[in-house]
Amino acid sequence: MIRILLDQGLAPQAARLLRDEGWDALHVTEVGLDRAPDTAILDFADRDRRICITLDHDFHVHLALSRAGKPSVVFIRAEGLNATAQANLIYSICLQCEGSLQTGAAVSCDGKTIRIRLLPLVR
Repeated sequence: MIRILLDQGLAPQAARLLRDEGWDALHVTEVGLDRAPDTAILDFADRDRRICITLDHDFHVHLALSRAGKPSVVFIRAEGLNATAQANLIYSICLQCEGSLQTGAAVSCDGKTIRIRLLPLVR
């Protein structure tokens, strides 16, 4: 099963909703990372074998600059979603991209389409 870490911009309730469905999901506020820099969040996700879900495009930039192979990052480009909609979208993305996410991927989703790039990100 995929282990998930939700970044600050996402609703803490979305992590609770995912856990209610049996997912191993944490929100950064639950592990004291709510004010941490992106790199610290990525380091935690990597050490704890979690996929980072974020609304912040900088996470993909950090992956590209570091040429890291992990952790996988899902960048959600859909705004204005409530916690239930966030949880449903995360659930859908993780199911559709499970293999790539477990291998190492940078995923972008606008709510309709999903783009997957395998890690490390190199030209």
